Amino acid sequence: MKKIEKRALMCLLFGLILLAGLCYFIYEDWQEGGTWAVYEGNRDVYADGDLAKGALYDTDGALLMRNTSDGMIFNEDSDIRSACMHITGDKDNNIATGANRIFLDRLIGFDFINGIYSLNNDGEDVSLTLDADICATAYQALSGRKGTVGVYNYLTGELVCMVSTPSYDPDDPPSTIPEGSYINRFISSTFAPGSTFKLVTAAASIETQDDAYSYEVDCTGSIDYSHGDEVTDLDAHGTVALKKALEVSCNCYFARLSEKIGGKTLKKYVHKAGLDRSYDIDGMITKAGTFDYPEGGVNLAWTGIGQWHDMVNPCSMMVYMGAIANGGTAVMPTIIKPSNIVSEKIDAAASALKTEDMIDEETAESLTGMMRNNVESHYGGENAFPGLALCAKSGTAEVQGQDNPNAWFVGFLNDEDNPYAFVVLVEDSGYGSEVGGSVANTVLQDLVSGD
Repeated sequence: MKKIEKRALMCLLFGLILLAGLCYFIYEDWQEGGTWAVYEGNRDVYADGDLAKGALYDTDGALLMRNTSDGMIFNEDSDIRSACMHITGDKDNNIATGANRIFLDRLIGFDFINGIYSLNNDGEDVSLTLDADICATAYQALSGRKGTVGVYNYLTGELVCMVSTPSYDPDDPPSTIPEGSYINRFISSTFAPGSTFKLVTAAASIETQDDAYSYEVDCTGSIDYSHGDEVTDLDAHGTVALKKALEVSCNCYFARLSEKIGGKTLKKYVHKAGLDRSYDIDGMITKAGTFDYPEGGVNLAWTGIGQWHDMVNPCSMMVYMGAIANGGTAVMPTIIKPSNIVSEKIDAAASALKTEDMIDEETAESLTGMMRNNVESHYGGENAFPGLALCAKSGTAEVQGQDNPNAWFVGFLNDEDNPYAFVVLVEDSGYGSEVGGSVANTVLQDLVSGD
């Protein structure tokens, strides 16, 4: 009898091990099946050394890129080709965020239920949330300068515009590729945020300081620290509290505020804002921001201003703008529209409206009001941004070795019919509100008009 019991227990143990192994394999297949399918040794999907892949379309059905037996073909418009090069990729597969690298499993038609089976073995077409015409407008607005523009719907997460420059026409590449063209600045780079970071410092103050709105600093144009270090402003702003300090972007105010809050609190709110983390946008992994948090002194002051060692990814900053616009809750960005593929339906259902709380609702409402005041009182209001319910913050980030600072302009439209958050970065170009604001207005006007 004891032998039978032991054998039964052994059979049960082996059965549990088998079940555990099966569950593990199914999980790995769910997570990595697409990667396995596109492995170069898989002759079912490779033909003559290349994969049978489909085409890439924008949100309105405009062709961005098609894979053929003779190679890649692109949209007929050269501006669209250049604007979307960092998502279509180039013919030599140099772009890390190019479709034939990031979306390869989708383009060959892989799904969890059917694998790579298809009737014609031509791969599958993939439709994106990007608007090719808006991307072309952003590309033109950057006017050959290095930078990036990103726009997304902060209620649905759909990425409408993603442009990085320098770029080039993948259908007619120049003999000498401009330096930095292979890098998608929106996804794969970080930059000093300049005064856009003051929104994070302001949020930390609002949520931790009893006197957040009444706390005042007398700005004389500079603050002297030990060893000759100082924080400087373009102007002496006089006595300012939070709202006015954000409007005029007073460095002296935010230097003192950073010291008052402390490095540990700033660290907490940087993490809460998602600026030190990566995002997975349907397979495109953004670069995480990096920060140092000195205990005090001039370095802590510059940290709270958005300089020192602060480095922020543009996409992460755009998502934070979406959180402010959406009452404190960020909807994570997506770039692929759901298709008829079974696994895509499953993925869409699992990831739809994936959200994260980044700031308190009351804080978001307060920052929205102050960012609207920035536009109306300091950035030109209706004259500069006609018809736009714009809430924004500019940034002018000094970069060692550049003749001019990097210009940032970030924010959102407080408009239920046009719920868009955006980020604009133009490198080595000048003041954020002037250069970045002009680019943002051009893109947003085109987006809102729907032409």
